[in-house]
Amino acid sequence: MAGEFIRVTGVVQGVGFRPNVWRLAHECGLRGRVWNDAEGVLIHAWGRRQALDVFVQRLRDEPPPLANIEDIIRTLLDAPADLPEDFRIVESREGKPHTGVAADAATCPECLAEVLDPANRRYRYPFTNCTHCGPRLSIVRAIPYDRANTSMAAFSMCAQCQAEYDNPADRRFHAQPNACPECGPQIWLEDNYGHRLPEGDVIEATADLIHAGNIVAIKGIGGIHLACDAANAEAVDTLRRRKHRYHKALALMARDIDMIKCFAEVNDAEAALLNDRAAPVVVLDARGERLAPAVAPGQNSLGFMLPYTPLHHLLMQAMNRPIVLTSGNRSDEPQSIDNQDAQQRLKQIADYYLLHDRDIVNRLDDSVLRVIDARPRFLRRARGYAPRSIRLPDGFATSTNILAMGGELKNTFCLLQDGRAILSQHIGDLEDAATYRDYQHNLQLYRQLFGFTPALIVIDRHPDYLSTQWGRTMAAEEGVQLIEVQHHHAHIAACMVEQGLPLDTDKVLGVALDGLGFGEDGSLWGGEFLLADYRGFQRLAHFQPVPMPGGAQAIREPWRNTFAYLLNSPVWERVAEGYPELDIVRFLKTKPLGVLQTMVSKDLNSPPASSAGRLFDAVAAALGICRECADFEGQAAIELEALAAVHFETQADFAYGFEGQDDSLSWTPLWSALLKDLADEVAPGIIAARFHHGLASAVAETAGRLCAQHELQTVVLSGGVFQNRLLLARTSFLLRDQGLSVLSPVATPANDGGLSLGQAVVALASC
Repeated sequence: MAGEFIRVTGVVQGVGFRPNVWRLAHECGLRGRVWNDAEGVLIHAWGRRQALDVFVQRLRDEPPPLANIEDIIRTLLDAPADLPEDFRIVESREGKPHTGVAADAATCPECLAEVLDPANRRYRYPFTNCTHCGPRLSIVRAIPYDRANTSMAAFSMCAQCQAEYDNPADRRFHAQPNACPECGPQIWLEDNYGHRLPEGDVIEATADLIHAGNIVAIKGIGGIHLACDAANAEAVDTLRRRKHRYHKALALMARDIDMIKCFAEVNDAEAALLNDRAAPVVVLDARGERLAPAVAPGQNSLGFMLPYTPLHHLLMQAMNRPIVLTSGNRSDEPQSIDNQDAQQRLKQIADYYLLHDRDIVNRLDDSVLRVIDARPRFLRRARGYAPRSIRLPDGFATSTNILAMGGELKNTFCLLQDGRAILSQHIGDLEDAATYRDYQHNLQLYRQLFGFTPALIVIDRHPDYLSTQWGRTMAAEEGVQLIEVQHHHAHIAACMVEQGLPLDTDKVLGVALDGLGFGEDGSLWGGEFLLADYRGFQRLAHFQPVPMPGGAQAIREPWRNTFAYLLNSPVWERVAEGYPELDIVRFLKTKPLGVLQTMVSKDLNSPPASSAGRLFDAVAAALGICRECADFEGQAAIELEALAAVHFETQADFAYGFEGQDDSLSWTPLWSALLKDLADEVAPGIIAARFHHGLASAVAETAGRLCAQHELQTVVLSGGVFQNRLLLARTSFLLRDQGLSVLSPVATPANDGGLSLGQAVVALASC
């Protein structure tokens, strides 16, 4: 009889892996045992050699739905004197954790069927789950992933639940959040004064309140949301006013895809995303019936998700139209996860609260994706995906633990450990003090969960980023090496590693377009063409730097960028004289242009920036979009894209031009053509489309020239500006048409949400 010691690593705890091993071992006629430890799952198995081979192959081919096997290592094992008579699951063993933590998963079909079955003991129970679905990262405090290390430790299982939990043949075997109405978490509905509503079906009562125009705070898996009727204009307006979120699109939840199709176009790829176990928000083209205008002002898209917990399923079955389901916070603050905190922070926003008594340990915002250039792309990576790890490509195997701190906006951090990258969930903008505290909390939590002690800490070069400052502090306190990585190099490297390019890959041309990043020369970059690999880069070309009058104020007031672009080119003198009646000219003349000209000429708080983001702001303001003020980062660009979409297919032959001046791209021809179109009263949507085509053509032409000059075959497109669907798809098409290979982010966001991954691998490549 042969014996093997079998080590399985990856996401293999809390996902029904051991009962799956138990089932397969019995079907293969094996003896032995299986248990969890800090590194994953360990198996001792004895049987015929052929049976062992079949067993291991079936482990690979038939994993549980939520499992993600990274490796299976087989070692010969001698038979002990007391050889087991059968195959058993034994208790977990402690140790330094190296295993993965599963992401939270949407309710599986089996659990949903039980919730909807009047004859089932879990009928209408909002916390029904099994090893195939339910909360994971949101409730875990430590590894191994056992009930005692989760927020379910407060609930003792009843006899029936315990029997399920103890039965290897049951789908709830060792399902750590297992519970029922008799022994598990409970839900209640209360008003804004803390008074619980009379007993009854509180979910039906919540639906009635939403139908009546109220705003209800609803505690879910990863946080507390604010809900209202998405078709009730007054309710949506009230929510925006109370939440101080005046323009950014609000997420929506619908009962099913048929309901979504009443309001948006859904193709097969988008339907697959909506039905994925991660249940993300998917940005779709609006079509058909209209919802409240304030759901997504200035946009032609809607962000929909489907119910992902029994509570949401039950609520939406009682709704005859979609609901707004947005983060429970004031604008830019972190989402509330605690009952008491919600009752305090949301008191001026919510009318009622649907709460429960299971603690949310780890905050998880909703993930957001959009299908762009035929591939699903992350706009935000969080619930349902974090903390799934990314396996590093060939050449990166190392024992060095690296902590990358990420950027300032849309922050994530990254742990590099044992040949894999563990990217945190979306944290947010660290400029907010509460978000910064949440960032520090999550850093400590991940270090605890993964038994992680960094040997190297990586930061962005920008000295004012709070992530950079905290990284410096941590490195000094812990006595570990500190490395700075340039912002745009990190963007390109993140895409390279997620696309599987090995450490010794040939150089690529990286095109990084974003708002701002600290350059190697100390100036602000954002429109960059880099000759790059993991170990370094050379700046080959860039957008012509243009001053930002007022510094950061130019990000908040797009008109400043319009003036700066006009002032920075020979166009300005002709504009004032030749186009005095243009709306943008009349508007600019109401501003203190003399003061701004002095600031620019004397380099007073007017840093030059080669930023693609500021170019979008300038064009948008010229067309009257967010001219006076942008309410959130990227608003002008998002609304400019929406304006261009209707006319985009017809304007390819009218693309605005550019000038290539050595290593710099000048936009003087673009502005000359744009102003003439404004004077000729060309529709703003057509102008926006011509701008998009012009930018895509300029990027593709420049990239093609540089690739030919440096004998490159691959172009990597990254940075937040490439989350623009029109720009990414058109630029990619033009590059492929030149015979070039084009890579762009898929597994991580192109914006700063993917920055930490790039920082980590650049640092690792230098070790």
